[in-house]
Amino acid sequence: GERDAVLTCCRDLAELLRQSADSGRPFVPAPQPRVVARQRATAAAPGPAEAAAAVELIERLPGGVCALDLDGRFTYVSAAAADLLGGNAQRLLGTPPWEALPWLNDPAFEEGHRGALISGQPAQITLLRPPDHWLSFRFHPDPSGVTVRVIPATPDPAARAEFHRRPTPPPGMSEATALYNLMHLAATLTEAVDVQDVVDQANDQIMPAFGAQAAVLMTAQQGRLRITGYRGYPAELMARFDNVPLTSATPAVRTLNSGTPHFYSTFADLKRDFRETVHQDDKEAWAFLPLVTSDRVIGSLLLAYDSPRTFAPQERAVLSSVAGLVAQALDRARLYDVKNRLALRLQSGLLPPTLPRLPDIDVAARYLPALRGMGIGGDFYDLIPLDGTVAAAIGDVQGHDVDAAAIMGQVRTAVHATAGAPPGEVLARTNRLLTDLDAGLFTSCLYIELDLGRHRVRLSTAGHFPPLVRLPDGRTEVLDLPPGLLLGIDPNAGYSTVDLPLVPGTVLALFTDGLVEAPGIDIDDAIRELARQLAEDQGRTMESLADHLVTHAERSAPRGDDIALLLIEAGRPSR
Repeated sequence: GERDAVLTCCRDLAELLRQSADSGRPFVPAPQPRVVARQRATAAAPGPAEAAAAVELIERLPGGVCALDLDGRFTYVSAAAADLLGGNAQRLLGTPPWEALPWLNDPAFEEGHRGALISGQPAQITLLRPPDHWLSFRFHPDPSGVTVRVIPATPDPAARAEFHRRPTPPPGMSEATALYNLMHLAATLTEAVDVQDVVDQANDQIMPAFGAQAAVLMTAQQGRLRITGYRGYPAELMARFDNVPLTSATPAVRTLNSGTPHFYSTFADLKRDFRETVHQDDKEAWAFLPLVTSDRVIGSLLLAYDSPRTFAPQERAVLSSVAGLVAQALDRARLYDVKNRLALRLQSGLLPPTLPRLPDIDVAARYLPALRGMGIGGDFYDLIPLDGTVAAAIGDVQGHDVDAAAIMGQVRTAVHATAGAPPGEVLARTNRLLTDLDAGLFTSCLYIELDLGRHRVRLSTAGHFPPLVRLPDGRTEVLDLPPGLLLGIDPNAGYSTVDLPLVPGTVLALFTDGLVEAPGIDIDDAIRELARQLAEDQGRTMESLADHLVTHAERSAPRGDDIALLLIEAGRPSR
């Protein structure tokens, strides 16, 4: 099986390495691993001529062709398909078939469409378009939606009789559609990280899937009902209902306090329960749903409709299930927000609030936490004034959690305590401390010491990127340093110190991997691009240059890790 194949490959590689060593040509790993970008087989976007030819090809096919996105809306309708369906192609775009064409509000169509989408397999059905047009629908799914072939059909008499004997479907959505919508919502909410994610994704999914024209998400906070997010209502109206006491007589508060849903098909129904209610919105039907977690009610979800609506038992059950999914996602997101705020405060407290202002040196630093959902990281930087020299350090602790932030603080303290010793010795002492802690987390670190009077710089690295240097003439280079072992692995590891000249006006860029690493991008290419950006901006202050480099990195590719950057211009006064 797969395991055997992997083991066989490992044995073959080991044999090749042994043969290479026996022949006197041992394999020596490079200082940095080579990262091979993933190759993606993507077709180039068609030009106008190719697109027109593709449309002509589709129009020549027998029958018609249309495309539905993952939410079941038309994204393309050929002229032949529009004629067969009995609609206008332009008006159909952006609408679900069962809403734009009432005769397609048929359980068979929805089950064929949803079944193909869920299973990933083609499906086929035959339906009657009134009064006497039989059509065959062939559903072909892919990750972006479903392509539908529509072809005139001639079913035999038995099939026609069977079709007409079907029971009349009940009002509301079919079971297949309800199941699909619930599954799609559940899958979407699993990707929500913070409260705003839940609000956005719930509104994006629930309103179109369940036919609502407005939605309001409310949570209980300190004895009041706060509006956490809304869609389809004006801000002025929402301001009137925000922050109401949990003792007020409103449908949302009653739903929260009782833990039971309330459905109002008309305003008259609502008025019967709340006689003092004034019709302040333009809606005609409302569903108030409790947001219930495992042990408590945390809020209410309001769905509002433009026209009166009969909430059938099945729809009421589905909407209650929807509210349950939202409540669970919201509860997780609120916990994440609390933990994330505490962790970020911890991390920011461990980083220097400001950098010291020193003569004959211009410095700037930036720290950006990782994307939401990654947690906090262990990136750190520091600038340490010494007796006649200046030391700088930057590093990255393995992991994205509170433990990583705590280790980062201890490493930074250890570097401070030993600063002034040769850089290699600073890293060796810090390494012994980290291995004694036995935290199980490894740390990369670059430590440099600048002697501005002698125009020298001493450097040592523990598995960290060497600094990128811009010389006064604009040339850039990556310093060649012995890589050194990561801190926290071997207490007896040694670290070399490299002593180099420091020309006045030289800029050193110390950075962590978040600035240059991104999915699908070769790390060497990213560092060369960083060097190019550094070389092109000689006229900037270090503050301006730091902003430019970080902004360029964020725009060039999505970043999944923290970014720490420390820029030092040596031999020039602070600006």
